[in-house]
Amino acid sequence: MTDAEPVFTDDQIEAARKVFAGRIDFLKSAPALNFLPPAQAPEIAFAGRSNVGKSSLLNALAGRKALARTSVTPGRTQELNFFDVGGNEQGGPIVFRLVDMPGYGFAKAPKDMVKKWRFLVNDYLRGRQVLKRALVLIDSRHGIKDVDREVLEMLDRAAVGYRLVMTKADKVKASDLADTVAATQAEARKRAAAHPDLIVTSSETGMGIPELRAAVIEAIG
Repeated sequence: MTDAEPVFTDDQIEAARKVFAGRIDFLKSAPALNFLPPAQAPEIAFAGRSNVGKSSLLNALAGRKALARTSVTPGRTQELNFFDVGGNEQGGPIVFRLVDMPGYGFAKAPKDMVKKWRFLVNDYLRGRQVLKRALVLIDSRHGIKDVDREVLEMLDRAAVGYRLVMTKADKVKASDLADTVAATQAEARKRAAAHPDLIVTSSETGMGIPELRAAVIEAIG
């Protein structure tokens, strides 16, 4: 853990673990706003550059190997994918939903597709009343890039609260990671809608995953 990260109690960590150890189901994909599911539960949205490790992080968060599809091909996720957390076969209540948003910044994507993705994400962020927080994933190897800043500005304009989550922390040296985290946090603290604390994660080692679960539960509070 770094100085940039939030501190959660053991009780918060354990409560979040129990929620994510329960039922998690893929609900649907929405290629346009008219395909969105009814706004019946709080939603936490995940955003990030193509190939930032978003699907791997969602799988680690849920403790499943294939909840979200992973691919070596950037830009594979082209829709809003919804996952129900909680509920049961008898119709028990959904606790909240995870929303996997389309990856952005894939240079080889056709321009009309990029435009479609941007309108979809922007309209969802601005108009979804049950959206509690966005988690914006930043690659620990690179830090915040201009394409990330465009999305952060979109979130700031939409007045959607968000937290930055560093991914692939196991891929960089500790000293380089500390520098990237410090620079990322400094930028986050200058942004209107950003949470001041980061969470540093690795899907492969499990670093930061318990804290990220706790942050999700805190956000839907």
